[in-house]
Amino acid sequence: MNMITLETRQLSFEDIVSNKKHAKRYKQILDRLCTGNKTAKELAVELFELGFIPSTERNYTAPRLTELEKMNMVQAVDKKKCKYTGKTVAVYTITQKGYEALNMQHIPRIY
Repeated sequence: MNMITLETRQLSFEDIVSNKKHAKRYKQILDRLCTGNKTAKELAVELFELGFIPSTERNYTAPRLTELEKMNMVQAVDKKKCKYTGKTVAVYTITQKGYEALNMQHIPRIY
């Protein structure tokens, strides 16, 4: 295996491990972004419908998206008018680094 790949994989793992408090939410968000690009509110609605969060409030997802974006695991790729609020909002996608972290089990499983 390429040393660069091993190094970047380890860095991805360290990014997430350093944020253990939010690891479960990171995984939930990355899992949902695997099905397509979404806004913070759309993610909140999906996570609420799945029973992961107590309400559809975007504040359950927006801070984690900001953190994931700083770790280069998600990226804002577009903007659109939110169907819930009518405001112009960012649309996020999962990056290659996000896929790698998710698929390499660098985030604890949801039980």
